[in-house]
Amino acid sequence: MLAVVRAIARPTLAHMPSPHTDDALRAMVESRLARAIDSHIAVPRLAEACRYAVLGGGKRIRPLITMRCCEACGGDVSRALDGACAVELVHAFSLAHDDLPALDNDDVRRGRPTLHRAFPESLAILAGDALFAAALAVAMDDPHHGPALCAEVVGASLAMIDGQVMDTLPEARDDSIDPAALVEQIHSRKTGALIAASARMGAVCADVGPEDAKAIASWGTAIGLMFQIVDDWIDATQPASRAGKATGKDQAAGKSTWVGTLGVAGAVAHVDRLAREANAALHGLGDGAANLRRMTSELAGRRH
Repeated sequence: MLAVVRAIARPTLAHMPSPHTDDALRAMVESRLARAIDSHIAVPRLAEACRYAVLGGGKRIRPLITMRCCEACGGDVSRALDGACAVELVHAFSLAHDDLPALDNDDVRRGRPTLHRAFPESLAILAGDALFAAALAVAMDDPHHGPALCAEVVGASLAMIDGQVMDTLPEARDDSIDPAALVEQIHSRKTGALIAASARMGAVCADVGPEDAKAIASWGTAIGLMFQIVDDWIDATQPASRAGKATGKDQAAGKSTWVGTLGVAGAVAHVDRLAREANAALHGLGDGAANLRRMTSELAGRRH
């Protein structure tokens, strides 16, 4: 009986056009991020560094995923705003720390000096710490889903750090396994985990049932891997002016990448396979997932 009701109700939801453009959602996110820093970071100099790290541009892909997944499941995107901003704060924390001299040693991020170049290195480290704590505080600001959102933030952050350790320290990798399996193991954690969590958090905020939650989770997993493959393609083939940061560094550092493992053509073919898998996962959501299908296409198309 429930399946019949869903089949009847889904087209009604599907034919309601979204009242929110991506730019409108980004504006909501920017405002909430600014308020989050003002609310949760007390020391002015630390708040200044956090604002530099968080509000200095960016496509806001992860919060858009959270809000669009909520929308695809029939939820109000505004209910996903705290979760969306928690994810973006984790992402900002990871970039602040990844750019440090002890890790990737990058001088440019989003076309301007990295946090540790614009501020003292010690403050950049502490700002990253503060952004992670603020992410948990913002997740708990959600009165309905705070604990569930915090669990997603913590799980994704631990996986992301695992992946970064494996990517940075050769002794942390299991080089006995197939190279393609190794690169997937690294990047499903380093990049994919936070993107997949972004999708699941949108479903949580929509209070969906297990069937829709599974569909959203499958889409997010495929998108997370696809995103990293395209990033590897950009790093291997594109100038820094397009990437907004130095390129070619992964190969020079001997890191495991999709392009290094599969070649350029093989990496592009894998992107196409994952895009098909992502869209297939959304079949049961009908036209209500139109914006997720568009995002799949746009994220895969970053290589063009």
